[in-house]
Amino acid sequence: MRDFFFRFKEELSLTLKTPESSLTAEILEPNLHRPGLALAGFTEVYSHQRVQVIGTTEWFYLESVGPEKRQKIFERLKAFPSPLWVLTHNAGPHEELLGMCREQNVPVCTTARETMDFCTEAQDLLEDWFAPYCSVHASLVDVYGVGMLYIGESGVGKSECVLDLVERGHRLVADDIVNLIRKGRSLIGKGNKVLGHHMEIRGIGIVDVGKLFGIRAIRNAKKVEVVVELQHWREGENYDRTGLDPIYTEAIGISIPKVVIPISPGKNITVISEVIAMNMLLKMNGVDAAKLFNEKLIETMKGKTASRDLERLSTEVHE
Repeated sequence: MRDFFFRFKEELSLTLKTPESSLTAEILEPNLHRPGLALAGFTEVYSHQRVQVIGTTEWFYLESVGPEKRQKIFERLKAFPSPLWVLTHNAGPHEELLGMCREQNVPVCTTARETMDFCTEAQDLLEDWFAPYCSVHASLVDVYGVGMLYIGESGVGKSECVLDLVERGHRLVADDIVNLIRKGRSLIGKGNKVLGHHMEIRGIGIVDVGKLFGIRAIRNAKKVEVVVELQHWREGENYDRTGLDPIYTEAIGISIPKVVIPISPGKNITVISEVIAMNMLLKMNGVDAAKLFNEKLIETMKGKTASRDLERLSTEVHE
């Protein structure tokens, strides 16, 4: 709780109304709860383990019942400790709530934010806080709105390819180290805070992409939609020629389409990357070029077979 409060107190406009020593509880769930029914007496399905949010409705209800009934309400809720109570609209916490929380050593905060505004942002921050994550040695770039994660052994040319894409108007998210976070069924890639939007280019050194190319050339986060593995050309390796059997890779339990690109002298990886992105956009819109071509080819073959059968039948009849 202490880490969460000091990290997000400015962002969420939080003011602590209990001693700092109360910041010892653990937040165990990313969801928030508005305890209206619990305050009214129904606690059979009370999600007390979540952060409790008192909005205008709950506050005015507590105000209307008077101090004697408020005391009874919070006496009953003592059996259901929560990690944090937050009052929105800068509402002053009632003494009965403060008394219960002091006894439980639970923090109470107020925020100037409106209830729905606070809940939306706090929920998003908590989901990030609890989300499974990992760091990978890769580069992430936004090409035509498609998040492309470049992987491959050191020296294969990931950074050079990404730099060329940025020069062509696409946007860098991260280079060298990419932090991946799972949100729902999506994989979100972000840069390392220390590295920012810097890149290491062999022979040149460290460059700041944001300062070199301007704000249009960078973004802070992007959903990963395809993994591009760059490989040195391997003689005898069977590389995909049709695209009819898509390859997938998995990261943090999320399956992501994968494309393997062999690197050889003279091959324009940047243009190939743009084609991969545009092809992904077509697939997202229900157009699979490889599948459609295969269906057309099969229909053509069936037509030719039927034509030959008809010609043979005609010959037999004349004979």
